[in-house]
Amino acid sequence: MKIGIVGGTGDIGEGIAMRLAPGYDVIVGSRDEARAQTSCECSISTLKNRGTTCRSFKGATNQDAVSCADVVIFAIPFKNVVATLEGLECFEDKIVISPINPMEKRDHFCFVPPEEGSAALMIRRILPKETRICSAFNTIAANKWKALGEELTYSVPVCGDDADAKKTVMDIVNTVSKLQAFDAGPLAASSMVEALTPLLLNIARYNKMRDVGIQFM
Repeated sequence: MKIGIVGGTGDIGEGIAMRLAPGYDVIVGSRDEARAQTSCECSISTLKNRGTTCRSFKGATNQDAVSCADVVIFAIPFKNVVATLEGLECFEDKIVISPINPMEKRDHFCFVPPEEGSAALMIRRILPKETRICSAFNTIAANKWKALGEELTYSVPVCGDDADAKKTVMDIVNTVSKLQAFDAGPLAASSMVEALTPLLLNIARYNKMRDVGIQFM
């Protein structure tokens, strides 16, 4: 399976790519292809030093990451979603994973959804109707992705309207470290999952904790 990561040169994108590379063909996308290639070279070196081999790990433009992949992950900030997606095409029949959380940091972290109700629902409106969209990975702290020496022991709610796509996404989640995927219902429920991230950040801040996650027992 080929997994493309749009915005794959940021901390979240690089971390997700390195976590997925041992089991999947990973295409790291960027607006700057040279930057994506450099990111991949650094990531491959990091994994090699850890004794980890990759199946296929290459840098590309964001468009190539979409066009060549079976599954596409959006590792971009919410504020950049519309501008980024308006410049891309070929999403028909692709599975798209959104880990995006619309929020703002004021005197505390706030969930600030678009009028559709969630980032995932907004993405569904923008992309072709044939695109199969799921939300996943929303509640994992950004810095945890690149902390390769640490196991990720979190529960991951997955929302989506296409049962086969949701199963594929849950299977991917379950191959990463010790993550455990849970079916969280239709895409309409994604707003509840996205709202968990500012909640977790507030809990971490006010209780002097680090990297608060969720686990369903």
